[in-house]
Order: sequence, then structure tokens, then C-alpha cells
Amino acid sequence: MTGKRRLSVSVDAELLAAAEAAVERGEAPTLSAYVSVGLRNQLENDQRLRAGREFIREYEAAHGEITEEEINRAMRSLQSRAIHVRPSSPASKTGASRASESRSRR
Repeated sequence: MTGKRRLSVSVDAELLAAAEAAVERGEAPTLSAYVSVGLRNQLENDQRLRAGREFIREYEAAHGEITEEEINRAMRSLQSRAIHVRPSSPASKTGASRASESRSRR
């Protein structure tokens, strides 16, 4: 990094409030540091997206356009190998059924 430059920007009020709260919680030393991390993260994300688009462009140039069926097959493969970290029935259903049982006992 070649130093710091001053910047004046307008941001959504709720974003500013959330960032200031993060600084107050000690998640960043200053608002400027917090904003710098956010800018860096966005730049890195943009770079990954550009690289992904370029990879797909090169792949399709060499092998032809990726078809909807190929995408669906890849998605099914990924889903079949996924590790599920939550129970198959959401906790909210369990809570809802308990509430229903409680009402029926009254």
C-alpha cells in the first residue's frame, strides 16, 4: 500500500450506523479502517467474478457453450455431495408444532 488518501462519500444512513457500531464493539480500530476493509473485500470479490467470467469464456471457446443440462447435472452432483449441517426439519416447525400442542391441551 502506498499510503492513505482522504475521501468524502455519501452512504446509506443504516450502513454508516452499522459500521460505527462495529467500531464501537472493537471490530475495527476506526471507521476509516472498517471502510478500507469493505473496499478491499469488494475489490477482491470483483476480481474473482472477472476471473470466473474469463474462465467460462475460455472454456466455452474451447469446448462449446455450457448447456442448461450440463448446469443441472453439475448442480445435482454438488447437492448429492453436500454436507447438511441442519436437521432435515427446520427448528421453526418444531417450535410451531409445540405451540400447536400447547394450544390443543388448553
